[in-house]
Amino acid sequence: MRTGTLRKFLIALFLLGLPSLALAADITGTAKVRDGDSVVIGTTRIRLGGIDAPSADQLCLNTKSERWTCGVAARDELAKYTEGKTWVCHARSIDRRGRTVARCEVGGEDIQKWLVRNGWALAYVRVSKDYEADEAAAREAKAGMWQGAFIAPWDWRVRNKKTAILGATKPPEGAHAVLLASASGPVAPSPDCTIKGNVNSSGECIYHQPTSRWYAQIKMKISKGTRWFCSVEEAEAAGCRETKR
Repeated sequence: MRTGTLRKFLIALFLLGLPSLALAADITGTAKVRDGDSVVIGTTRIRLGGIDAPSADQLCLNTKSERWTCGVAARDELAKYTEGKTWVCHARSIDRRGRTVARCEVGGEDIQKWLVRNGWALAYVRVSKDYEADEAAAREAKAGMWQGAFIAPWDWRVRNKKTAILGATKPPEGAHAVLLASASGPVAPSPDCTIKGNVNSSGECIYHQPTSRWYAQIKMKISKGTRWFCSVEEAEAAGCRETKR
């Protein structure tokens, strides 16, 4: 092999190895909490692996069958618990949204375990069974989301009339209708979730920010396939595009 060809070959091997080298290094620092299973450390977006927490727009039912912003609560509880503390995240992979999937420790504590055991996230058994026992403990203690009724975070993103309702005890009568209706009710689930998403006549999902010309005209009704989003990133991840007008 010629010297020039050999050099190019070695450079190519080096470049191919960069992703694995990057994943091999731990990510450390204080974190900005985006939601119950997503944080940012420095410029690195991190998805907490092995669990699934409710998005900021998700609503649940409490012990009195009243709606509450469990997604916002999960985010805020994580932020409060880890405020000012140093995170150490062990990278595992990169997800389809370009986030680093990692197992993270805060003060030496497995933060995914803390989230699941306190009812702010579920064990994502499709990829890991590490937190099944913690989920069972949270259900028994009726902690966090388990205090009443809710939809699993992975089902919430594709919810429909057949979506299962979870809870520590039997969900109250009418829970299904209430939870589905709240997904696209006329009032935003929280001040952080005011982007409207609707489906046009061509079946395309369009999102409208509050400054959109048509924002006020979009009526939020589940029968029309509408839903609230908490960020542009979330809307686009759901397959929606911004309105062109």
